[in-house]
Amino acid sequence: MTYDPDQEPYVALRTKALESLLIEKGLLSAEAVDERISEYERDIGPLKGASVVARAWVDPDFKARLLQDGSAIAELGLTGGGELVVVENTPDEHHMVVCTLCSCYPWMVLGLPPTWYKSFAYRSRAVIEPRAVLREFGLDLDEGVTVHVHDSSAEVRYMVLPERPPGTAGMTEDELAALVTRDAMIGVAKVGGPVRHLQSVVPG
Repeated sequence: MTYDPDQEPYVALRTKALESLLIEKGLLSAEAVDERISEYERDIGPLKGASVVARAWVDPDFKARLLQDGSAIAELGLTGGGELVVVENTPDEHHMVVCTLCSCYPWMVLGLPPTWYKSFAYRSRAVIEPRAVLREFGLDLDEGVTVHVHDSSAEVRYMVLPERPPGTAGMTEDELAALVTRDAMIGVAKVGGPVRHLQSVVPG
């Protein structure tokens, strides 16, 4: 089951059509749209999620609170979006997140979801063959590693706390946050790992 990059989801096409119409009638500007998108990418996430991960790496007490209750992100000034559950990757267990029904996503910490996360290919294949999907993202896990797939919903959103990479003991919290990627917090990559999006999972 592959994703056709030339066939955009109906919702995406409808959104583009509505945006074009509003711009044509002078009710909206392309600059305003770009600014709003930049705001989500810059201020709403995934930088905020990266700051949560970095704090958990350097503060064991915060990490314990975070894993027990995702609302601990409020300690960093982050709130909203319903219940957040944070799951931790370890050498023996790997977590990845999907939304099989639509594209529910922890926007409060990760910002806008990537296109591939919303695609039918990812939403179906991540549950059926998670290891194959992870390999297509460049993440080939040992057979001894247990893979858990978490299905986000409107009520509960999931975020992955990735493993801290080796050789980072002397780094500051800001330096650590700069290493954390959105894909690592979804669970399709490791921090410091390869980034490879193949066509069967993502568009291009």
